[in-house]
Amino acid sequence: MKLADLKKGGHMPSLVASFLYFDVSFMIWVIIGALGVFITKDFGLSPAQKGLIVALPILGGSIFRIILGILTDRIGPRKTAIGGMLVTMVPLLWGWLFGKSLGELYCIGILLGVAGGSFAAALPMASRWYPPHLQGLAMGIAGAGNSGTLFATLFGPRLATSMGWHNVLGLALIPLALVFIAYMIMAKDAPSQPEPKPLGDYFQIFKLRDTWYFSILYSVTFGGFVGLSSFLSIFFVDQYGLSKVGAGDFVTLCVAAGSFFRPVGGFLADRIGGTRVLSFLFLVVSVCMFGVSYLPSFYVVMILLFVGMACLGMGNGAVFQIIPQRFRKEIGMITGIVGAAGGIGGFFVPNLMGTLKQVTGTYATGFICYSFVGLLAFAVLLIARQSWKKTWMVKNEAIEA
Repeated sequence: MKLADLKKGGHMPSLVASFLYFDVSFMIWVIIGALGVFITKDFGLSPAQKGLIVALPILGGSIFRIILGILTDRIGPRKTAIGGMLVTMVPLLWGWLFGKSLGELYCIGILLGVAGGSFAAALPMASRWYPPHLQGLAMGIAGAGNSGTLFATLFGPRLATSMGWHNVLGLALIPLALVFIAYMIMAKDAPSQPEPKPLGDYFQIFKLRDTWYFSILYSVTFGGFVGLSSFLSIFFVDQYGLSKVGAGDFVTLCVAAGSFFRPVGGFLADRIGGTRVLSFLFLVVSVCMFGVSYLPSFYVVMILLFVGMACLGMGNGAVFQIIPQRFRKEIGMITGIVGAAGGIGGFFVPNLMGTLKQVTGTYATGFICYSFVGLLAFAVLLIARQSWKKTWMVKNEAIEA
């Protein structure tokens, strides 16, 4: 498989547009987490409140991913994405010009979830242009837009130090506007866009067992990635005494691992099968998180988190190599549902970390819990794989028998 195959087998401008849209949207979605140490200091929040404030955009993303998933199947990913970017400008303006009370901040966080909903339009745009044997690579490239987190964690704390976190939210409008223009020019809906169905038909997918299997798996891989991305800066400052900017830099390294290895996960899944890749990754994630729970020296923690985040990123790519094989026609809706499950997982991770820290007095318990979650996901995958072997998996050698 070569990258040149993507040019022949699909529409490269739309793939690039999908990446850019997801990238800038992801940057905006996690910006509250990147600015969390500044915001929590201004409002004097408790550990549990810290976890909640950085988790609210993730929860909002879960809600809006289902809405955008339905719109993607009904009106197409291009129109859905354009509308999503326009709405995303609202919480940025609100946070820039106002956002003086905790209640306002909660509302801003929920509305930033529209940016997180971009997932339900960006990935179907890429998927519908490419054949089955290129799904892992194409979806991995589009999904690598979660690298937008890098911009939030790397530049957000630095800019907030010099100009305040309110102005950072206003500044984020500039890249959003530039991507909006580029998307309008480059993106094009694929000819395979299905005809709209009655609204009730889209919710029939909830009755399928496979929908829940994929949702559980993605709630662990993506939920872990985005949840830890939002919370690690607080963890580094509280546990290891790093400066706000220094914490952001080390979070950026962890995020880079998850972002840049996502296409690798999709590529490996294309070659050896998504479930084989996921089986290995869940076990490694469990080991890494259990190692972090010992709270060893900072550099040992960084190695474990880097490897763990890389595995979570590859897991994201592997899950979405399998999904289009099972749900080709319903890719918009299933992406919205599974993406929402990932967001819900991401909402619980920082809340779990913050609440357990407040209750037990240590971050160790939170990482122990997530280690067991990785083992649970491995068990669910084994059960799901047996079911898939008896039904649809045997029809597609690209996944594995």
